[in-house]
Amino acid sequence: METEKKEMKDGEVKEAEKKETQYAHTHEKNTRRKKQQSVFLKVVLLVLLIGLVGGFWYYKTVWIKAHITTAEAKTKVENFIKNDLVPPGTNIEISSITKENGLFKVVVKVGADKQQQEITSYLSQDGLNFFPSVMNIAQIDAEKAKNSNGSQQATASKQADIPKTDKPVVELFVMSYCPYGTQMEKGILPVLNALKSKIDFTLKFVSYSMHNDLASNDRKELDENLRQYCIQKNQPTKLADYLTCFLKKGQGTENDCMKSSGVVSAQVATCMTQADTQFNVTKDFQDKSTYQGTFPLFEIDKADNAKYNVQGSPTLVINGVEASSAGRDSASILKTICGAFNKQPKECSTSLSSTAPSPGFGDSTAAATGTAGSNTASCGN
Repeated sequence: METEKKEMKDGEVKEAEKKETQYAHTHEKNTRRKKQQSVFLKVVLLVLLIGLVGGFWYYKTVWIKAHITTAEAKTKVENFIKNDLVPPGTNIEISSITKENGLFKVVVKVGADKQQQEITSYLSQDGLNFFPSVMNIAQIDAEKAKNSNGSQQATASKQADIPKTDKPVVELFVMSYCPYGTQMEKGILPVLNALKSKIDFTLKFVSYSMHNDLASNDRKELDENLRQYCIQKNQPTKLADYLTCFLKKGQGTENDCMKSSGVVSAQVATCMTQADTQFNVTKDFQDKSTYQGTFPLFEIDKADNAKYNVQGSPTLVINGVEASSAGRDSASILKTICGAFNKQPKECSTSLSSTAPSPGFGDSTAAATGTAGSNTASCGN
């Protein structure tokens, strides 16, 4: 009996020791697991902390630099235009600035009173790239598709493809208040003075007009287009002198410029009235159903606009081919035109300025850096 009790007691002790051993193992596993969980949690927290710090660093040092605020964009554009694109003292007003397709869309009012022009430009979100105009790729492709095979556009982009003649025919299409059209006119005037009768030059007009306002009956560009057309038609030798004067200050100087250049103003007035009726200028201005987009028609040179597929101001055509690589400075324009002679006259060696005039009215020049866009930009759809 005693032996049985002893055996039972030994069994209970062994069972207790076994349970104690199992508990010790379990406790050790739990302790190890808790330590592992604690280490894992610390690693996760560390990774999150590094991510937060890294994200904050990226935001402060990279993202912010690449994404300026709307207020900063407004200041940057305003300063750039005042300091680099327009003559000193020109009135500049940013009428609106919004984000559009990853860019800042900036509507700028240039000039004052009746001479004021509204221009839409674009700025990259980092504030480093300024685009004076925008080109609608789909629209351009659609226009090209209208041509028989698009070969004219391919040739137009290459100066070498301009055919040579004994007396090059030079046609410059502009809108009289387009700042880039006036820039090109200022650039070509010294060339016309140098080559004179060695070339056959004609100033022509884009078949729609952007710088008017039907609501206020402001038709400054339509009237100026008519005026320049009539001076050229009836008193062609006076046109260059008139433009030289008019391009200095623009609206408000028309009568003084006609007087100083010897233009018979009464003859111009009669011609303007006749041309207005002949080409439906006022009629089309008042009838918005005839507008090209949001702009009234001006179809004095309608046939040639269609012939050369003129899209905007300025467009320079030499011997029937668009000279898109001519530049805006007098030296480059002279070189391009002289390249169209069978035999270049001595006037082609005339030394002219290689600095482009500034866009718009005035005697200043485009800045040496930062304004390349103003030397290729245009007014147009």
